[in-house]
Amino acid sequence: MSNQAKYDSLRATFDSFCYEGFHYSVENGEFSAVFDFVLTPKNVEFHPCFRIPARSFYHWEEIPKPLLDNIIFHIGMIELISYWKIACPKKVVVKPYALDEEQVRWWKKLYFNGLGEFFYVNGIQASIDDFMKIVNDNEISPLPVVGRNDGLLHEQTLIPVGGGKDSVVTLELLKNRVPAIPLIINPRGATNACVAAAGYTENQTAIIKRTLDPTMLRMNAEGYLNGHTPFSAMLAFYTILLGFATISKYIALSNESSANEPTVPDTEINHQYSKSVAFENDFRHYVKKYIDADIQYFSFLRPLNELQIAKLFSRAKDYHHVFKSCNAGSKTDSWCGKCPKCLFTWLALSPFISRQELTAIFGKDLLKDNDLRHTLDQLDGSVEVKPFECVGTVGEVRACVNDILQHDDNLRDTILDGVAKTNDMTVADYVAQFDEGNNLPDLFKNILKEALNG
Repeated sequence: MSNQAKYDSLRATFDSFCYEGFHYSVENGEFSAVFDFVLTPKNVEFHPCFRIPARSFYHWEEIPKPLLDNIIFHIGMIELISYWKIACPKKVVVKPYALDEEQVRWWKKLYFNGLGEFFYVNGIQASIDDFMKIVNDNEISPLPVVGRNDGLLHEQTLIPVGGGKDSVVTLELLKNRVPAIPLIINPRGATNACVAAAGYTENQTAIIKRTLDPTMLRMNAEGYLNGHTPFSAMLAFYTILLGFATISKYIALSNESSANEPTVPDTEINHQYSKSVAFENDFRHYVKKYIDADIQYFSFLRPLNELQIAKLFSRAKDYHHVFKSCNAGSKTDSWCGKCPKCLFTWLALSPFISRQELTAIFGKDLLKDNDLRHTLDQLDGSVEVKPFECVGTVGEVRACVNDILQHDDNLRDTILDGVAKTNDMTVADYVAQFDEGNNLPDLFKNILKEALNG
């Protein structure tokens, strides 16, 4: 059975996905929450949950209850996308609170664009008008009214850390310039090591331990629909919760300008949709109107491209042997050396870190792995569709390839042997850029410009 046929069959079998409710508590300083989802008519239940271990810098008691209810409700709205996609029912029933028409349009846009890769890879034909309908339950109340919480938030910055080079640059540039708290979701070796390299202890780090429902995992294994969901959008809503818990006014993400390029040319299908400036702008507007008008969510690295970030990272030598950007090797805290993320990271760093040093970081010379030749073709635009990974633009890759071709005389029997790429811009051209299409407050913009000029 094709995935399209499976999609149609599952939608006929399961008519609704119901967001039944949520509950949360704080015990001994630890915050925990559970969501209640049901697939009908077979009443398949899901109860994903998360907990936030106690820290001295949390102020749960200072968050007004209506605001806290509002935020947890919204986290449930983004969590449900991972469960809805199992069967893709035509209707989502929202029971805890009523969404107005603008909110319904906003969530449908996020779900549809955030699932663009899911639909494309699975070969599913769907449109934003007919892929789902979001309806309110008849007996629910409106969301708690949004307001201003003047004086609640301090001039402090929450910095999500993923263990890759981008969040390392944000953490390193901000840690001594502004009061900052690193944030990790489901810690792993690289995230812990990067935070430690920045000088933070575990007790100085905000941690979210998020648990997927085992029924979903079982259904995935049984062959129900599965695929990419917008993790960064999920992270965005969690950061709002942690922003208020830590009374931090600023949330500094590490998404760069390259995230705006579609993965499939001439479409809006983008693996990095929820890292794009389009999502960031939509999210900022939504939070201001429906959650809180004071907290500031932005990407600190938005003005930069991947090569500028790589240059800044090359100076942060304490992190060179602890950071990891490889999703395939994340469970073993290693570089797999076989995936597009590994090869792109190597290429992006190559103008600023020697080939010998890169070999030490990755554990092998990636340029000598002929199995990566096709991956290079995907990255540099020789084939139409880029890899569905968080990688830079075709132009950035070509600039790096040309830089290697010009400066490395030892390319025989490598994946670059015989390669010739045309590109309008050089590495130097990319490094000289600064994208003004960003949401940075002046303080953060000035810090970034000083670092670029340093």
